[in-house]
Amino acid sequence: MTQSSHNRAAELHNLAAHAHTAAAASHEKGDHESANELSKKALEHSNKAHEESESIALDNGELVPKPLIPGVTA
Repeated sequence: MTQSSHNRAAELHNLAAHAHTAAAASHEKGDHESANELSKKALEHSNKAHEESESIALDNGELVPKPLIPGVTA
């Protein structure tokens, strides 16, 4: 996988961390509506980062895909 893919995954992880921090700050200030929205954004970034990281690992042979049906191998 290219360095740009690694950079993109790292960027997504950083965006997720920043959104989590901002959500915690909003929550601490009592702005629960903003905290909720920021938490949703953090989850979105976290999921995208996970997908990107998993894709890199699969492409590098570092991760074996999970079967769609547990116990059934391809």
